[in-house]
Amino acid sequence: MEPVSMVIGATIALGGFLFGRLMTQRQSRTALEQQRRQEQARVLSGPQNPQPLCGCGHHLVFHDQETKRCQTQVVIPGRWTGQTSSTYRQCMCQGYRGPVPLDEYYAPDYLNGTDS
Repeated sequence: MEPVSMVIGATIALGGFLFGRLMTQRQSRTALEQQRRQEQARVLSGPQNPQPLCGCGHHLVFHDQETKRCQTQVVIPGRWTGQTSSTYRQCMCQGYRGPVPLDEYYAPDYLNGTDS
């Protein structure tokens, strides 16, 4: 090979490497800025109420009130069971054990202080 073509090849390779580095840094910067904006919007919107999630990841509304068992189905991928297709089965959660949401109560308004 002649030295000129080797220099041109090395220049192209170095240019591709530098271009890839610059694009990766730009993408990571934009992702970081977007994450900061989302976090700032979350802070400005106020504290979020914690959701009552069970250990299985399902919401409290999916649990039966009397037996406390989870009523949802979970997907078992076929690769775990050696089958070609996925299967569904009942969630094996024994019951919701998380924080109980507060009940909402109605309190009458006392506007003029006449209801005493």
